[in-house]
Amino acid sequence: MNTQDQIYRDLQKHLDSPTGGFPAAASGADIRLLKHLLTPEEAKIAAQLSTVKLEPVKTIYKRVRKSGMPMSIEELQRKLDQMVYKGTVLAYKEGYKEKHYKNASGAAGGMIDFQVDRLSKDLVEDIDKYHEEIFAARGRERTPRTARIPELRTIPVEKSVLLPEKYLVRTYEDVRWLVENSPGPFSVANCICRQMKDLRGQNCKYSDLRETCLQIGPDHARQYLDMRIGRSITKEEVFSLLDKFEEAGFILMPENSQRPENICCCCGDCCGVLGAALKSPKPADLYATNYYAEVDAKLCKGCGTCVQRCQLQARVLVDGKATVNLDRCIGCGNCVITCQSNATRLRKKDEELVPPKDRDDTIMRTLSNKLGKWNMLKLRLRMRLGLRV
Repeated sequence: MNTQDQIYRDLQKHLDSPTGGFPAAASGADIRLLKHLLTPEEAKIAAQLSTVKLEPVKTIYKRVRKSGMPMSIEELQRKLDQMVYKGTVLAYKEGYKEKHYKNASGAAGGMIDFQVDRLSKDLVEDIDKYHEEIFAARGRERTPRTARIPELRTIPVEKSVLLPEKYLVRTYEDVRWLVENSPGPFSVANCICRQMKDLRGQNCKYSDLRETCLQIGPDHARQYLDMRIGRSITKEEVFSLLDKFEEAGFILMPENSQRPENICCCCGDCCGVLGAALKSPKPADLYATNYYAEVDAKLCKGCGTCVQRCQLQARVLVDGKATVNLDRCIGCGNCVITCQSNATRLRKKDEELVPPKDRDDTIMRTLSNKLGKWNMLKLRLRMRLGLRV
């Protein structure tokens, strides 16, 4: 391995440890992605940033100087701000006297998503390859459902949860409650997956809509607005867009927390994550979801609308009646709202998965599961001492 490749391999290992956010790919797609997004100098700087904790420039500068990179603290801040604009580093100022920085996560939901409106064909090919390898591997895992923190979550579209179960819906399963109770700001961005599809010369078969990624603040929306890849919208506009997304049959995929700040509205035709999950024998294992579809065979007329509507091939007609493959059903509810005979409805699973409280809680619980109690204590100590984590 040459010196430049080693720089990127060191960064990949750092981004993957301890959160597991950017696993290595056998094809080398992970390194190719990093080369697309960061110069060698930026990769060296990113290797000195925390993957977990927001830190001020002066803390980062100590590590950068110790690593042998000759630059002033002012130059470092300029480079960090440039990396923020490129979507490889996150910066926050609210609640602090000065800007604090940390690495954006390496995979879906992080620096890859921040490349919306900045795509090239080569980058698209490597993103596709990486998603295919990593999510297929996770689909083969046999970790018990209640013993892990999935990266992916879906919540049912509003009209699919019928009375009396509507009274049992948790706030974190109600997209309109999440929006109504968000402090804002709100923004919407083009979907990077649909842009990738367009770049390949293919059209989404579900909709012509492209602005389908919602940021419901405060941190995530500001990040998108600062990077100029998001458009500021009102709460009322968010509700209007959700109506359009439901009509199109999009799956609502918020980040896995009770207070998500990002909601992707996805289809299996375009979404890289859904597309990778589709190739798994058990897509349901990849998602934190508390619902599944069931069919009353006596009411089913075998029209096949649910089969066409399902994004994950969970619906099949058998002997003229609709069935549900529970290994593939992620409980999105899109088949329910178009069932003219009312034969399909959502049911809650016996074991309810309660999402982490917020994004920080998601990160810390993921760390705890991965590292164990003793290593978690050591990690917290490193964070208190200002060491890189």
